[in-house]
Amino acid sequence: MAMGSFDNNDGQKPGMLSEINVTPMVDVMLVLLIIFMVAAPMMTQGLEVELPKVDAKAMRTDQNLVVLTVLADGRVLLDETPLADINNLDAQIQAVMRAKNTESLFLKADQSVPYGRVAAIMGALRTAGITNVGLVTDPADHSKTSAGL
Repeated sequence: MAMGSFDNNDGQKPGMLSEINVTPMVDVMLVLLIIFMVAAPMMTQGLEVELPKVDAKAMRTDQNLVVLTVLADGRVLLDETPLADINNLDAQIQAVMRAKNTESLFLKADQSVPYGRVAAIMGALRTAGITNVGLVTDPADHSKTSAGL
């Protein structure tokens, strides 16, 4: 609280002034804002997949997309849910596709995954009756020279 004087023209002594000092609250709020601004980008979660880089136009996507991810160590995830048994992959994918009411699936495979593994998964997708498959890649970096295609 602050002491102040009132000029009330009656000759009385100055009284107590009741005002809230908001400066410390504003300081704390600004510090919290800065902390959240710095910490927010670190809170994003995702799967660490090193995608192959290619030249291609981006596909139009809808909100009900289904993503099948093959990690570098060979694990398979369906919409970020690890699949313990990939022998019945087609049934699991069909169930998710029906639940999300979509006909398209996106396949994210780490570039170090053997081609045979990706081909086997593509075969399971074909068995499940899924013909609309998009392969997720990163844009090619033209600043580096690469051998191959």
